[in-house]
Amino acid sequence: MKYLLLGLSLLVSSVAFSQTKLIEKVTKKGDEVIIPYEKYELANGLTLIIHEDHSDPLVHVDVTYHVGSAREELNKSGFAHFFEHMMFQGSNHVADEEHIKIVTEAGGTMNGTTNRDRTNYFETVPSNQLETMLWLEADRMGFFLDAVTQEKFEVQRATVKNEKGQNYDNRPYGRWREINAAALYPYGHPYSWLTIGRLEDLDRVDVTDLKKFFMRWYGPNNATLTVGGDVKTKDVIAKVEKYFGVIPRGPEVTDMKLAMPTLDQDRYVSYVDSNIRFPALMFTFPTVPTRHPDEAPLDCLAEILGTGKSSYFYKKFVMTQKAIQASTFHPCSELAGEFTMFVLPFPGQTLSDFEGEMRTILEEFAENGVTDDDITKFKANREADMINGLASVSGKVSQLASYETFTGNPNYIKEDLDRYNSLTKEDVMRVFNQYIKGKPGVIQSVIPDENTAKAKPDNYVPQMEGDSPFPTTDYDRVAYNKPAPDNFDRNVRPPLGPNPAIKVPDFWKDKMANGIKVIGAESNEIPTVTLQLTINGGHKMDAYAPTKSGLASLTAAMMNESTENYSSEEIQEELRKIGSEINVSSSTTMTTMTINTLKKNLTKTLELADEILKRPAFTQEDFDRLKNQQLEGIKSSLKDPSSIADLVYDRLLYGDEHIFSVPREGIEETVEAITVEDVKSFYEKYYSPSISELVVVGDVTEKEIKSQLGFLKSWKAKEVKLPELPAAKASANTAIYLVDKKDAPQSEIRIGYVTDMAYDATGDYYKAYLMNFPLGGAFNSRINLNLREDKGWTYGARTYFHSEDEPGPYTALAGVKADVTDSAVFEFMREITAYREDGITDEELAFMKKAVGQRDARKYETPRQKASFLRRINHFNLSEDFVDQQNEIIATVGKKDLDKLAKKYLAEDKFYIVVVGDAATNRSKLEALGYEVIDVDEKGQVIEENKIDRNK
Repeated sequence: MKYLLLGLSLLVSSVAFSQTKLIEKVTKKGDEVIIPYEKYELANGLTLIIHEDHSDPLVHVDVTYHVGSAREELNKSGFAHFFEHMMFQGSNHVADEEHIKIVTEAGGTMNGTTNRDRTNYFETVPSNQLETMLWLEADRMGFFLDAVTQEKFEVQRATVKNEKGQNYDNRPYGRWREINAAALYPYGHPYSWLTIGRLEDLDRVDVTDLKKFFMRWYGPNNATLTVGGDVKTKDVIAKVEKYFGVIPRGPEVTDMKLAMPTLDQDRYVSYVDSNIRFPALMFTFPTVPTRHPDEAPLDCLAEILGTGKSSYFYKKFVMTQKAIQASTFHPCSELAGEFTMFVLPFPGQTLSDFEGEMRTILEEFAENGVTDDDITKFKANREADMINGLASVSGKVSQLASYETFTGNPNYIKEDLDRYNSLTKEDVMRVFNQYIKGKPGVIQSVIPDENTAKAKPDNYVPQMEGDSPFPTTDYDRVAYNKPAPDNFDRNVRPPLGPNPAIKVPDFWKDKMANGIKVIGAESNEIPTVTLQLTINGGHKMDAYAPTKSGLASLTAAMMNESTENYSSEEIQEELRKIGSEINVSSSTTMTTMTINTLKKNLTKTLELADEILKRPAFTQEDFDRLKNQQLEGIKSSLKDPSSIADLVYDRLLYGDEHIFSVPREGIEETVEAITVEDVKSFYEKYYSPSISELVVVGDVTEKEIKSQLGFLKSWKAKEVKLPELPAAKASANTAIYLVDKKDAPQSEIRIGYVTDMAYDATGDYYKAYLMNFPLGGAFNSRINLNLREDKGWTYGARTYFHSEDEPGPYTALAGVKADVTDSAVFEFMREITAYREDGITDEELAFMKKAVGQRDARKYETPRQKASFLRRINHFNLSEDFVDQQNEIIATVGKKDLDKLAKKYLAEDKFYIVVVGDAATNRSKLEALGYEVIDVDEKGQVIEENKIDRNK
C-alpha cells in the first residue's frame, strides 16, 4: 500500500494581512470574449479572484475546493459530497441551520455542488450583503470542525441516503452511471464510484473519519475564492484579509495524475430497473482528461454521431421509429473522459440487434468521414454556448473559478475557444481511430425485467474486495490547527453595506395591427437576442376536443419538424450552422416559440423563424414518428413513481370533466385518436396573432428590432376564443389515495387541493405566497426543516401555490424513505394544521419580509430572467409600478393578515393525499392515521372493490 506523506499545517499570523500579493490583472480590449479580473494570493495560500461588474446590484461569491470524490479512498467514498451537506449545518460562529437562513433572509440564493474533482459553495446576493457572505464562507473554512456533532452527522447521513434513493434508486435509469463506473475503471480507481458514494461506506465510517478528511483537503491553500459583481476590488481584498487571513494553511496538495483506464476486451454488464418501459443500451469507451488536446475533436465526434437531426444516431434510430431516443456524449473529468453512445429502443426489439446497428454506424462514419458543415456547426454552437454562459455574474465567476482550479489560469477562456476554433476534420478522424474504432468498451444493458434479453450475457463482474493498487492518504499525520485570535468578534454578524439601488429594467411596449402585444428591453452585456412568442391557449385548447387531449402538445412538436421549404433535418441544420435555436413547445396554458441567437445572426435566424411559424408542412411521416414518441412517453411515465404521483394528483384535483385532469401530453386513448388532419386543423384554428404576445430582450434597440419583425406584422389574424373551463370539484373529505409501487425504496407524496385564486400580482394570491413562505416556501421552512434537516426522511419537502389565468392548486410534496411514509404524511398534515391554527410567528414574519423584500435584485439579471419578468407584465397587464406595490405589501402586511389567509387557504378537510409506494407495507400504517385509504391504479382509476365517488 503506497502513502502520500503530508506536511503539518502552519499557523498564519495576523501579519498575513499585509502579504496579499497581486498575481495578475486582466482587462478587456475591444470585442474580445474575456472576463476581466484581478488575481491575488493571501499568505496562507488562498487564491482570490475579483471580477468587477456593475451592471446589476448583485454579488456572487464562490469558494471552490480542489477536492471531489477522486480524493477519496476505497471503502471511504462519498466524503466530499457528504461535506457539501455538512457545511450548511453551522460552524463555530454560525448556529445550526442558520447559514441558509441568513442567505435567504438576505434576499439571496445559495447552493453547493460536488463532482469527481472539486467541491464549490456559492451565494448570489444583493451587493450590500458581500461582507456577510465572506464571513459565512470563512467560518466554515476555518471554524467548522468544532461545530460538527454526531447528531448532525447522523441526520445528514440519512439525508444523503434519501438523495441516493430519490435520484438513483427510484429514478428511471438512475443506476446506469454507477454500474458504468465500476465496470470502466479498475478496482480502487477513484472514478470507480460515484460522487454520492457507496452507502455502505457511509454506514461504516464515523464522524472522526470525516473530520480527518476535512482537515486534509479543505485548507485555504487548496481553495479559490472568487468574488464577482457590483464590488470594489480594494474593498473585497480588505474584507477577505479580515475574515480569511488568519485561517491556517492546510497540508500541501499536489495534482493527482493517474494513467487513463484501458480495457483488454468488451465488458458486458447489466441490471434490472423496474421503473422503466424502454430497455437501454450504452457503449462507453475510455478517453482523455479534460483539456487534453484530444478532448475537443472527441467532443466534435460525439456531436457528429449523436447530436441533431442530421446525426447518425438520430437518422438511424429516431427517424426510423426504432428508438424513442438515441444520442452520444463525451464528458471529461480531471483524470479521464468517457465517450458514451446510447439508445432507448421501442419495446419489441432486441438489444443484440441494436448493438449490431450501433457498430454499423461506426463503420459508416469511418467510410464517410467528416464534412466541412460538421466542423462549421460544431464551432458555431461552441461559440454560442460560451457567450451565453457569460450572461450572469454567477456564470462568469464560476468560469473563472473553474479555470483557476484546474489550469491555474483564470484567463483560460481564450485558449478554450482557440482549441475548438482550430479544430480540423483530420483531428476528428484521428481521435476516432485512436479511441473508438475497433476499441473495446463497456456495453451496458438496462432491462425492465429478467425476461428482457440483454445485448449479450454479462462477462464482467467488477472487483469489490481486496487491497487497492492506487495511492492512499495517511490521515494520521493530519492535525487540526485553529486560526490565530482575531481583533474583532466573529460572533457578531457583519453590518450591511448601503442598500443597492434596485431598478426594474426599462422596457418599451407596442401592439401590432394584427393583435400581437409586444414588450421589449435592451440588454447589451452579451451580444445575444432572445425572443419569446407566446400563443395563449396550449393544453387548455384541448377542452374543445377532450377526446383528443394531447393535440396541443403534438401540434407544437410538429412545428419543430418539416416546413414547406425545408425538411426537418435541413431547418435544424441551418440553425446549427449559426449557433441559433428556435423551439416550439406547449404548456398547460400557452404555446411558446423561443428564439435565441447571437446578434450577428439575428436576421438569418428570424428568416428561419418566419418559415417555422407560417409554413409548417405537417407531413404524415413526421406525424407518425412524433405521435408514436408521445404515446410511448405516456406509457413510460406510468413506470416512474414521480410521474405517477403527478398524474394521479391532477386527476383527483380537477375531476374527469376538467381538461387539466389530463396531462398536457394526453393519455393513450386520446392520443391514439389524433390524426394529422387534427394537427392541421388545430394550427389553423388556434395559432393566431390575435391571442399572441411577444417579448424581446437582448443587445438590440427598439428601433432595430422593430425593423426586423415584418414576418410577425404580416401574420394574418383570425378570431380565436379561449375556452371557459369549469370549476374544479372540491373533495368531500380528506382521504389518502394509494398507488401500489411494489418494493419501491421511496414513496412519492402529494397533498393539496385547487384554490379559488387565479394569478394576481398584488392581491390574495401574492399575499398567500408570502403567507406560505415560512411554512414550505423556503429551504429553512417549517416543513423542510422537519422532514429533511431534523429527521433525515427526505432530500427535500416543500409547499406552494401555483395559478395562472385559471385558479390553481396548493400543493405539498416530497419523496420520502419508504419506511416512514405514514409518519411523513402525518408530519405534513401536522405542520399545515399547526400553521393554520396558530399562524406565523413574529420571527417568521420578520424573516419573510427580509428574504422576499430583497430578492428583486436577482429578478432581472440575465436575458432569460428579464424575458420571464416582462412576459408576466405583458400577459397580465401589470402596471409599471407593480413591483413597488409588492414591496409596499411586504413592508406593511402583518401577522393578522397572513394568519387570516392561512385559515382560509390551508383548510385540512379539502385535501387530496396521494401516496405512490409499496402498498403492502404502507396501507395499514396509513389507515392508522385516521383517513380513508382508497386504492387507485397508476392512472388514478379507483380500484373497483374500493370504488367511491371522489367528487361527491
